[in-house]
Amino acid sequence: MGTCKLCGRSSVTISDSLGVCVDCLRSRPGKALEIAKRAHVISRSKFRLPAEPPERGVRCGICGRGCLVPEGGVGYCGLVRNAGGRLVRPGGGVSIGVLSYYYDPIPTNCVADWVCPASTGRGYPKYARTPWGEVGYYNLAVFYGACSLDCLFCQNWQYREYPAKPKLVSVEELEAAMSKKVTCVCFFGGDPAPQTVHALLVARRAAERGVRVCWETSGQLAPHLLDKVVESSLKTGGIVKFDLKAFTPSVYKALTDGEVDIVLRNFKVAARRFRERPEVPLVVASILLVPGYVDEVEVDLLTKFIARVEPEVPTRFLAFHPDYMMRDLPPTSIRHAETALKIARENGLVEVSLGNWWLLGDCY
Repeated sequence: MGTCKLCGRSSVTISDSLGVCVDCLRSRPGKALEIAKRAHVISRSKFRLPAEPPERGVRCGICGRGCLVPEGGVGYCGLVRNAGGRLVRPGGGVSIGVLSYYYDPIPTNCVADWVCPASTGRGYPKYARTPWGEVGYYNLAVFYGACSLDCLFCQNWQYREYPAKPKLVSVEELEAAMSKKVTCVCFFGGDPAPQTVHALLVARRAAERGVRVCWETSGQLAPHLLDKVVESSLKTGGIVKFDLKAFTPSVYKALTDGEVDIVLRNFKVAARRFRERPEVPLVVASILLVPGYVDEVEVDLLTKFIARVEPEVPTRFLAFHPDYMMRDLPPTSIRHAETALKIARENGLVEVSLGNWWLLGDCY
């Protein structure tokens, strides 16, 4: 049972770690975000990461946060450093990534599994690449060790440990990992955004080998690289999966420490190319149903936004489970999930799904 430090209301769907309820975030965003910011300062300090994107120095430009890294300083992601007026990365340059990777058996349980060629055979044989339904094939899962956000509910929070003890992997090593049994490569994390150039270099090698290229991202991508990201998936039969965390700017900021306008703009640009390849969806949206925060209001706003851009974009709701700094919230309730599905359909979305339903509970 958490208590909002602004209005004093208590509820199982108010996180004490965040310190403020969703109603106050919407009605009193200035004061509410001051409280929420404390949680992000704690989160960032645990891993010696900058509390804010730096604003005075050499521009990075790899992701959408637009860091200006000062002399001797580091970007928000924790990877990019200013050494003598020149930006440097672990391993020396963009051809070396900070990441880990593994083989995920097909069919995989990715966000887009219900529309992906690897799981459904959509676009076979052109985009499935291998005989659909046969066992023994793999997705090369590339887990990038950095992110442009600071989600307090992050279920892959371990990425924050990577900048301090970087695991360096070259483009060539990932190419060598693409055996004949690898049908697709998926960039996730963390997030591929802070290492987009490295991922694009890997994507080029994958395309040459006939391997599908997929991205799972918060959408905090640099606009000048977005078209290259989308093109890499469009040509190979892959999917760009956007994690749309919230719609209201103050709610998005409180949960992620990021700016929602970046992801909304990038989603629009990517989804406008959706009909260029009808046989396999180019873009998929996912929405994590964070109890008390990504509520009916946020679901209504997000699904109306998606429907205005492209109503046929497959949209998947995901059940929340307590993790990282929001362990004091319950799992998503069955009622919450059912209501979200109903709202999405009423708002005109054509293809809606609920993933990881087995996590659902009945606490609220």
